[in-house]
Amino acid sequence: MAERSSTGLLMMMLDPSPAIAMTLPAEVREKLAELELELSEGDITQKGYEKKRGKLLAPYIPQIQGVDPSLQIEHRIQTSSQVAPPGSKQNKPRAANSRDECFRSDLHTEAVQAALAKYKERKMPMPSKRRSVLVQSSVEACTPPDTSSASEDEGSLRRQGRIASSSPYQAHPSVEHWFNRVIQGSSTSSSASSTSSHPGGRPHHATNTTSASAATVLADLMAHTQLDNHSAPPDVTGLSERSVHAEHPQVASVRGLPRGYTHTSVMETVDGTDKGDGEAMDGVPVNSRVSSKIQQLLNTLKRPKRPPLREFFVDDFEELLDVQHPDPNQPKPEGGEMRPLNGEPLGVVTNWPPSLLASLQRWGTTQPKSPCLTALDNASKPIYTLTYGKLWTRSQKLAYTLLNKLSTRNEPLLRPGDRVALVFPNNDPVMFMVAFYGCLLAELVPVPIEVPLTRKDAGSQQVGFLLGSCGVTLALTTDACQKGLPKAQTGEVVTFKGWPRLLWFVTDGKHVVKPPKDWHPPIRDASNEIAYIEYKTSKEGSTMGITVSHSAMLAHCHVLTQACGYTEGEIITNVLDFKRDAGLWHGVLTSVMNRMHVISIPYSLMKVNPLSWIQKVHTYKARVAVVKSRDMHWSLLAQRDQRDISLSSLRMLIVADGANPWSISSCDAFLNVFQARGLRPEVICPCASSSEAMTVAIRRPPEMGVPPPGKAVLSMSGLSYGVIRVDTEEKLSVLTVQDVGQVMPGALVCVIRVEGTPYLCRTDEVGEICVSSSSTGISYYGLPGMTKNVFETIPVTSSGAPISDRPFTRTSLLGFIGPDNLVFVVGKMDGLMVVSGRRHNADDVVATALAVEPMKFVYRGRIAVFSVSVLHDERIVVVAEQRPDASEEDSFQWMSRVLQAIDSIHQAGVYCLALVPANTLPKAPLGGIHISETKQRFLEGALHPCNVLMCPHTCVTNLPKPRQKQPGTEVGPASMIVGNLVAGKRIAQACGRDVSQLEDNDQFLYMQDVLQWRAQATPDHPLFLLLNAKGTVANTASCVQLHKRAERVAVALMERGRLNTGDHVALVYPPGVDLIATFYGCLYAGCVPVTVRPPHPQNLATTLPTVKMIVEVSKSVCILTTQAIMKLLKSKEAAAAVDIKTWPLILDTDDLPRKRIPQIYKPPTPEMLAYLDFSVSTTGILAGVKMSHAATSALCRSIKLQCELYPSRQIAICLDPYCGLGFALWCLCSVYSGHQSILVPPLELETNPSLWLSAVSQFKVRVTFCSYSVMEMCTKGLGSQTEALRLRNVNLSCVRTCMVVAEERPRITLTQSFSKIFKDLGLSSRAVSTTFGCRVNVAICLQGTSGPDPTTVYLDMRALRHDRVRLVERGSPHSLPLTESGKILPGVKVIIANTETKGPLGDSHLGEIWVSSPHNATGYYTVYGEEALHADHFSTRLSFGDTQTLWARTGYLGFLRRTELTDASGERHDALYVVGSLDETLELRGMRYHPTDIETSVIRSHKSIAECAVFTWTNLLVVVVELEGSEQEALDLVALVTNVVLEEHYLIVGVVVVVDPGVIPINSRGEKQRMHLRDGFLADQLDPIYVAYNM
Repeated sequence: MAERSSTGLLMMMLDPSPAIAMTLPAEVREKLAELELELSEGDITQKGYEKKRGKLLAPYIPQIQGVDPSLQIEHRIQTSSQVAPPGSKQNKPRAANSRDECFRSDLHTEAVQAALAKYKERKMPMPSKRRSVLVQSSVEACTPPDTSSASEDEGSLRRQGRIASSSPYQAHPSVEHWFNRVIQGSSTSSSASSTSSHPGGRPHHATNTTSASAATVLADLMAHTQLDNHSAPPDVTGLSERSVHAEHPQVASVRGLPRGYTHTSVMETVDGTDKGDGEAMDGVPVNSRVSSKIQQLLNTLKRPKRPPLREFFVDDFEELLDVQHPDPNQPKPEGGEMRPLNGEPLGVVTNWPPSLLASLQRWGTTQPKSPCLTALDNASKPIYTLTYGKLWTRSQKLAYTLLNKLSTRNEPLLRPGDRVALVFPNNDPVMFMVAFYGCLLAELVPVPIEVPLTRKDAGSQQVGFLLGSCGVTLALTTDACQKGLPKAQTGEVVTFKGWPRLLWFVTDGKHVVKPPKDWHPPIRDASNEIAYIEYKTSKEGSTMGITVSHSAMLAHCHVLTQACGYTEGEIITNVLDFKRDAGLWHGVLTSVMNRMHVISIPYSLMKVNPLSWIQKVHTYKARVAVVKSRDMHWSLLAQRDQRDISLSSLRMLIVADGANPWSISSCDAFLNVFQARGLRPEVICPCASSSEAMTVAIRRPPEMGVPPPGKAVLSMSGLSYGVIRVDTEEKLSVLTVQDVGQVMPGALVCVIRVEGTPYLCRTDEVGEICVSSSSTGISYYGLPGMTKNVFETIPVTSSGAPISDRPFTRTSLLGFIGPDNLVFVVGKMDGLMVVSGRRHNADDVVATALAVEPMKFVYRGRIAVFSVSVLHDERIVVVAEQRPDASEEDSFQWMSRVLQAIDSIHQAGVYCLALVPANTLPKAPLGGIHISETKQRFLEGALHPCNVLMCPHTCVTNLPKPRQKQPGTEVGPASMIVGNLVAGKRIAQACGRDVSQLEDNDQFLYMQDVLQWRAQATPDHPLFLLLNAKGTVANTASCVQLHKRAERVAVALMERGRLNTGDHVALVYPPGVDLIATFYGCLYAGCVPVTVRPPHPQNLATTLPTVKMIVEVSKSVCILTTQAIMKLLKSKEAAAAVDIKTWPLILDTDDLPRKRIPQIYKPPTPEMLAYLDFSVSTTGILAGVKMSHAATSALCRSIKLQCELYPSRQIAICLDPYCGLGFALWCLCSVYSGHQSILVPPLELETNPSLWLSAVSQFKVRVTFCSYSVMEMCTKGLGSQTEALRLRNVNLSCVRTCMVVAEERPRITLTQSFSKIFKDLGLSSRAVSTTFGCRVNVAICLQGTSGPDPTTVYLDMRALRHDRVRLVERGSPHSLPLTESGKILPGVKVIIANTETKGPLGDSHLGEIWVSSPHNATGYYTVYGEEALHADHFSTRLSFGDTQTLWARTGYLGFLRRTELTDASGERHDALYVVGSLDETLELRGMRYHPTDIETSVIRSHKSIAECAVFTWTNLLVVVVELEGSEQEALDLVALVTNVVLEEHYLIVGVVVVVDPGVIPINSRGEKQRMHLRDGFLADQLDPIYVAYNM
């Protein structure tokens, strides 16, 4: 590991970090490993460990006695070297002490380091990554970026070899070594890999070394601070490569199980070394790594971060976002209004040509031998010199050919004024120049663009739009370039994405013809016709064409000639792109005007030899050089070859990107080095330009007698408010800018406000610079609206009067006019980010990030900074390319420091910081990063980062205020009732059909009597028909068969089991007729049956304990089951999961003797217990309810009436038969009503998804029931197969009602997509509906066969969080569709009660649903006698109003709403809407959230999210998403999930967990088991792909 030394911060790894470890003798390493083990086993104290370790390491650590670390600044070693892999070309050793960037100002670096030193050690939890992701992202990243990764503005040249370093232990671990370390260091458990940091880099004090645990020192954020010794106990679970523990064998985790079975404890085991992690931190019991990380996160979040939010009122309905009020203490501009600034007058030259072409003609005919342009190859050798004579004749040939030799159907292809694309590579300036002037001579408009490399170049689609809108049909290119373009099979150049169809014409000599003697191109005076179109890419990524007229082109050449003092025949070296901007203006246009000789240096040569431009200045004695700060910076890196060069010939070194405030450091550094080589300080001439206004200002050469250059040290904080303040007290956050010289001759310049009306700025205010002159562009081609805004701005004074009758052009440069009328630029509109009302510049943020010792972790110049809009404000995002050899911990630590640096210097929080593998960010044409494309990928979730740190907690400060419940304002009964009447609201209550009037035969009260009667009356009537996976009948039962089977079971219970009446019997059967028969057998024998889902043979570990628990809790004295399951319950595998010795008596019912029962048991009262119904709630609670005989029979009667069930009917049931309404439909209803039930076990659908629907069609079933999981299986599994089903004659037109049995809010999207998909098979759109039941009453609502269709309403989600119902129109923002849960069953009464006061609520008010009905359960059956606790669930009374009726509380929130529809009895219909379970709701920020709402938003946010579940842990919202796609996408989801939850729910996500499909446990009803998931997460059993802790 390189020593991490940089200003104000010196750290040394006191650990034998890998590099040092490799240099330690083997016995020392062994002793160290033993020490680690002793510490982890608790055999030695932390103090003792440190003492012994210090002794062992003392001889190997260079001590610098008594020196304060902050004074060791002098030893700054830029350890930026990187081990170059064999095969990378043209690498040279990189010099030590190299200055790193146009962005790198030493002053700034020191400021950043000093700012970081202020920070107290903040322990941030590090994200956890699964090993495969680690390895995969690092393998990809092991190829360093190709050489073109150097950016246009901030290049990074990679050098081979190492730096000779001053510390003796700077061995560089090779990539292989690092790779091995990752593999060994990540243990098999999920977050162990994250904590296996080398136990913390420690601040190095001369004598004492303080220490903290490996898990918590994630970010050594600060030098010389004592770390708290009482921090969390060491988490030594991560096996780092020195550890001597054996790796624990990995237990294969079970994948591919049916979703009903979680594979919790089958997960990979947590390392056994997990000692000392059980202590509580801050009073929260911590029992796993995950929770200790969450605790760390909470500790981090507890620290006060931002000034407290301002108060603002909460409107009755809306949650208002905090509007950022301006800070009353913020600096305001105090100067007077600026006066527009005039440039010096444009000189009159007598022999000035009337147009640029006249100039070309003049030199081409009078000075044909004069050199015009010299092109170089990659070896820096001149390959061709174009003379003015050649340029003139070749341009004429091309012009003639274009106009006369290209035709389609005898029509000339081109007419004067047509636009033509120029596609020339950067290393062929000669061909470009000929083509450009050839087009001008032919009166065509050249549109120079970049060479497209692939069909999917970043931004190439936008270039296509530009070509299309310009009507380009022809592209000119060179032979070599045309051969290199991607081709279609026909051999033609492919059509690039978004491009119009183009004809490609090669302009090489053999394709052009000599014009006849009498043909002369027209040489006209410069007019306002378009001369050429220059492209520019906007901040959003769209490409615009800026039109430049002939007169503007000429005027601009005139202006540049005067400002730069160009003279005839001067030599100029040009390093810039000659197709646009300053490269075109100086190197192609103005040079021809003055017959200058241009030495053109291609970008590819600069990458190989960054000194090439300086060598050419020396060789050709060039007077002028046009460069960017990047080129100056690069040349500093190659000092070795600088000895014999002289720059004394230069009179002007034009710095084309002088407007980048960070160019000053490159200029200063360049001057420092080259002043000794003849460079005079005054020849450095920064200039400012923009595509729209062309050159805006340039520092004049010294001979013009101009004022001396200026420098300003500005307060960054002042700038963020748009105010210029020279910084005095805070030396940390400053921006040093240099002037860009004077305004251009003949121009009028002013500075206007950035937003709104273009008012003139005050003298101390930063604004957008505007120019009015004859030498600017005239429009955006084909975009009149934007043109008006940019090219025709009329600045006004504060009184609103226009300052001039001339229109101004906006330059998109932000700046001000300084003393001596010098122009200063502090940033560009493109890089402007307005966060919470303050302006920040992307370039400044990049510079700050790069000042945090970046060379080890990220590539210089491969950083993108942009802002995205989330929750009505801009949020800063930083994306950088990570070096392949940077470890997880190092990168994470670097990231956390960058966040603090930006926070400290800019007082701005970073929303998201992402590191991507090397070479994966989209590139701009000349290196550089394509910012808008990067932003697009970030928002689409297509960046594929390998590290992400989100900080929504720190930077989102405009959330609505948390809601506080008002204490002591409980409404009294009288005012409440009167209030209801005053408000005109009826009390919300509703009931199903009244059943008391129906004459009822009382002898049918007991189910066992009903069955016996049916066996006598209609013995052969078929009751049940069971289908298997093939769709064939597996089993049937008529009335008498069922009766006889039940008798046999009853006899067995009495004789073999010796059971007494009232004993509880567990029935463990697969779905089928046996289950039904044994149920009635128990009733015959007077026993109480308990149906239990059998354990899953492939997953006993998680399913068997549930069986055991139900058997124990229900106090069953006997288990009835099949032989196969009986074997399973007693098997060796079962013994591993539960104690099999404690099973009660197990009887198998496979071969029972045929015996008749002497008499069937008759219960003394109908209130006696008939059966127990056990079910696991979604919150993970096992609840058994008691069903009496009276309730059982009442339930059957209600269902019979609602669904009109008679013996002649057939219904199909695809449900689990173990609890709730599923059990009642499967086991009870057929016997009671006499209809035939076609039973389809849901498990069979996994092998044959069409089983249920085929059965419905085959038996022409009118009424069918299913669960959501069945519906989901059908939509997912059969969605694309409806045609095939139709061919198999599946027809669903017979179905009148298809009811989904559920205990939750109706899932509208699922039911609608089901209806839509199977509409083709004849399913009526009105058929699908839902039912609602819960533990206290398994069937409250059920659509049935008659009555009005279910209605849908739309609720405002924001009001719902405040427990209010507010109906809105469909499609309005924040609307939530809610559909009625079916009709209320006969005999059922429903009321809505206030959850706290227990008073009745009015119509359309949200409260708890209470129910009163003869088939309510009579209570919970628990083993611990907690009935008293839950008594009010089953028998509670209203606090006022009707206080007599006994109600059961469902535990669900909902509301009743009277509709316009009428029901069967002619009354107006009351619809019941279920919103969700109270137990499931999340209380966050004082508001109530329903998990399903958040989950729906999350699933919509990215196509690869298959499923989502949310829960809270210590007030943090945890979002678990299943990733259906490659693991590369895992980290893309973190930002998208955080964004969508912020935008739609105003909540900050605390932890994002990305897991494999199928990890979120789902029960048989298709409900997510969120609490199981939470337990699995906290116990570290999910094996997540990635866990991100948002800061």
